[in-house]
Amino acid sequence: MMSQLLKSISYIFHPLLMPLLGVVFYFSKTPRFIPNQVIKAKLFSVIILTVILPILLYYLLKTLNKVDSFYLETTNERKLPLLLNCIIVALVLYRVLPQNEIQELYFFFIGVLISTITCFALAIIKFKASIHLIAASGFFMFAIALAIHFKININGTIALMFIILGGIATSRLHLKAHTPVELIVGFFVGFLPQLILLNYWL
Repeated sequence: MMSQLLKSISYIFHPLLMPLLGVVFYFSKTPRFIPNQVIKAKLFSVIILTVILPILLYYLLKTLNKVDSFYLETTNERKLPLLLNCIIVALVLYRVLPQNEIQELYFFFIGVLISTITCFALAIIKFKASIHLIAASGFFMFAIALAIHFKININGTIALMFIILGGIATSRLHLKAHTPVELIVGFFVGFLPQLILLNYWL
């Protein structure tokens, strides 16, 4: 039962969903007036580029025998998907969330891009940082930053994210997908870029 629960956590909190979660969280918490049609257009674009497109690319890579698993279990499998993801995030920054429109989300995706490039560089040197924790910790830091920026109380969200982060780390260890060092590195690869970028928008 516990094994199935931990496996489910890995599926539910998949890294592909975290950038979208950051955008949804921003639009749900911002006190600024943003027309509904703009919100819908941004959400639709982010879903297409950060969720649907990577899934389609994964199946293409699997057909070409470039990857074996959706979880990219080896560093060799990670290189091409991570490189493609860097291009996708750059496209989001260029076409969907440029700096002159929604600054907070622009720097959030700059952080996502830095984390992805770092993960790609680590894969080149044969180190497999946890992509799950990279994504989750990046969102976690962004949520805290928004709470400070907009002066809102998100203590419940922060407590829930602590539980989720612990659940993700436990599930990845239980499934023998990562070592403790890979999880710790993954956490900081996601967390630190978002923290450093606060200097530019907070």
